[in-house]
Amino acid sequence: MFERLRKWGIIAPFLIMGTAATAQEVTWQVPTSVPEGSPFYVNFLERFADNVDALTSGRVEIEPFGAGVLVPALQVYDGVRDGIVQAGHSTPSYRVNQDPVNAIFAGFPGGMGPEAFITWIYEGGGKEALYELRAKEGFKSLIVGIGSSEIMAHSNVPIRAAADLKGLKYRTSGPWAEVMSEYFGAVPTVVPPGEIYTLLQRKGVDLIEWGPPSGNLPEGFHEAAKYIIVPGVHQPTFLWEVVLKQETWDALADDLKPLIERAADLTTMQALLNFYSEDIKALETYRNGRNEIITLDAAFVTELSDAGVDWITKKAAAQKEEGKPEMGDILTDYMAFKDRWAAESSYLIRNQK
Repeated sequence: MFERLRKWGIIAPFLIMGTAATAQEVTWQVPTSVPEGSPFYVNFLERFADNVDALTSGRVEIEPFGAGVLVPALQVYDGVRDGIVQAGHSTPSYRVNQDPVNAIFAGFPGGMGPEAFITWIYEGGGKEALYELRAKEGFKSLIVGIGSSEIMAHSNVPIRAAADLKGLKYRTSGPWAEVMSEYFGAVPTVVPPGEIYTLLQRKGVDLIEWGPPSGNLPEGFHEAAKYIIVPGVHQPTFLWEVVLKQETWDALADDLKPLIERAADLTTMQALLNFYSEDIKALETYRNGRNEIITLDAAFVTELSDAGVDWITKKAAAQKEEGKPEMGDILTDYMAFKDRWAAESSYLIRNQK
């Protein structure tokens, strides 16, 4: 009742003055790049909203909006920059064309898997590198999601070797799109997430990639195409973030900022565990259905991975030649951590057959 009366403007000023120091309210409308109800929407953005509400005791409200409601699906960052919305939820994958350094954080073929990546992000300096990059763009970034490995493709044709990719129309985005085109002769197509199913079903493309097993299951891709190609060498893991203008962040009360940052950290950890759990269930569903799951052999996986590393290394070198050394510096740190992880992680038990 108090809240309704306050919003209607009929609470006495002296009552408001008595609570202003502890009842500051902030509301951010936050569009995302995926449709409402998508696992990315629920597992990342809605979870973040709930965690922010809990940790700030309701003083900060996050209002999630699905793709296309407030801004176009692939223009979330632009919407924040242009002041259309206070904050936005998307992935660096959609910014690779503007600046290839985003590929390091988006996930790329030959890159780290989720175990190593999340450790680099939180313990190896990765988060600080991303936040510094966004600060140069005028953004405050909050990592609110790191995911499990994706399914390489739901496909209308079987894929078992590099030659099988040549000439195929492949719905994808980010680094993988360029690798597919430049190294394997595929024809990448980028469409918003909400259009992928129809495109695959109507054979407007031969194959698509979107997310991890549990992210793809509710989209119905397994019903539109017979073949499921694994492992997700194209996207060993992925990252999503909430971005807002730095001045929007600066306007927050100082005691709220660490609470929101902790909510983002909590969301990332919870969401990754949820993906692991739900992915197992999704794969069981796939295996018990009509689909044929094709597991690529190790040599082909290595070929794809090597192409991805070659692509991103050349991108970093080209950036350096243009007077932009940041990508090379971050990539050097990233690859050094990846090598250390590979060299010293054999003690881990991973329960694989």
